[in-house]
Amino acid sequence: MSAAIKVLIADDHPMVADGICAILESYDDIEVIATLSNGQEVLDQVDDLDPDVILMDLNMPQMGGLTATEILLEKNPETRILILSMHDAPEYVSTAMSHGARGYLLKDIPTEEIHTAIQAVMRGETYLCGGATASISPSSNDTREALTAREQTILLQLAQGKSNKEVAVELDISVHTVETHRKNIKRKLGINSTAGLTRYAMEHGVLQGTGVEF
Repeated sequence: MSAAIKVLIADDHPMVADGICAILESYDDIEVIATLSNGQEVLDQVDDLDPDVILMDLNMPQMGGLTATEILLEKNPETRILILSMHDAPEYVSTAMSHGARGYLLKDIPTEEIHTAIQAVMRGETYLCGGATASISPSSNDTREALTAREQTILLQLAQGKSNKEVAVELDISVHTVETHRKNIKRKLGINSTAGLTRYAMEHGVLQGTGVEF
């Protein structure tokens, strides 16, 4: 008999987390190893817990699901994350998937579909529940791809004149990861030079620490 799939649940609503936990533990091939209340707790404990799949809520205190997803995948691109949310708007679904989530589930889906989604991502597939799939409009692809929160942070660092190595030290990531983010930022913004990134940051208020809305 194969080992049970280790699932970590991150949701700041105890009744929701406990309900999902009870549902999943009714399956012989699932073991819920922990329920945590925010993204920072996930980052702090993920190495020790070593989950196979993380069920991640979007809106949580201290650190939300999107930021946690991006940082987790930055450290380990093979991490399997399923977003579990009440939001079915297209921007939520597309943003979650662009951050690297393996799937998107609405909290009102049938019990067995959560189990099905976990099995799917364990096979290396992506999974969108019916409501999430229906909310994605093909026409939304013609707008400029947004920078993620992590990319905005790195843009600020680069615009301040820091080298890739200095950014890597500041954010405790590898130089290769910084280079990858840098390429993605340039691609998304259609900018080919560091000077162009700095100019963009100045024009959009990044250097004043105001943040950028894309």
